[in-house]
Amino acid sequence: MIPPKSFEQSNLFCLHFAMDKFTFDEWEAGSFPCRRTDWEIRMEEFPKKELETLWAPWRVEYFEKDPRDLNFLSEAAQASDDAAHLVITRRKNAFLMMNRYPYAVGHLMAVPYRKVGELSALGDNEVVELWNLVVHAQALLRAATNAQGFNIGLNIGECAGAGVTDHLHIHIVPRWSGDTNFMPMIVGTRTLSEGLRALYDKLMDAQSKMAERNRDR
Repeated sequence: MIPPKSFEQSNLFCLHFAMDKFTFDEWEAGSFPCRRTDWEIRMEEFPKKELETLWAPWRVEYFEKDPRDLNFLSEAAQASDDAAHLVITRRKNAFLMMNRYPYAVGHLMAVPYRKVGELSALGDNEVVELWNLVVHAQALLRAATNAQGFNIGLNIGECAGAGVTDHLHIHIVPRWSGDTNFMPMIVGTRTLSEGLRALYDKLMDAQSKMAERNRDR
C-alpha cells in the first residue's frame, strides 16, 4: 500500500493502515515519501510477541506539576527565580521564556511585563522590545538546536487559539525539515525529543557564549 499524497486521502489510508496491520516501526521506517518497494509483511509479526518499553524519564517534569495556572505569565514576570519559571532573559519592558507546554521542542515566548490582551494596548517601547526578543530567540534556537526555520506569531482572543487571553505573548516555534510524522495524524499525539530542563540549560549556555562573543567585538 502506498501512503497518501494528500490530506483528502488520509482517512482512507488510516483504514488501510489498520487492515494491513502495519507496525509503527515499519511505517516510520518508510515515512513520506515511500522509500520501500515491498510493503508486505507476515501476519504473524503483528501484534508483537513481546512488550516494548519507551524510556522517557524527562516526562516526570510534567507529572510533578500542578494543574496549569493560567496566570503563569504574570507569575513569571514577577518571579525572582528565573530558572524555576524557565525565563531565559529579561529586558526593561518584556522578557523571553520557554513554553512549559510546547508545540515543539524549543518553543519560546516573548512576553510583556504588563498584562494586556490587545496589541493596541502596548506602548512603542514594549513593541520594540518584544520583537527584539523574537530576533534574540531565533539566534538562540539556531545556536542551541540547529533550528532551520520558525513559526512566529500571536493568538489574540480565545477563538484564535489563545490559551491566556488577557496576557498576549509572541510564539517562537523552531522547525526542521522533516519534523512532521505520522503521530499527530494517526494517534493525535505530538512527540517531543528533549526535556525542558536540559533544553533550558542549553539555551542559557548558548546565550552566555553569544554575550561573550559580543563583548569581544
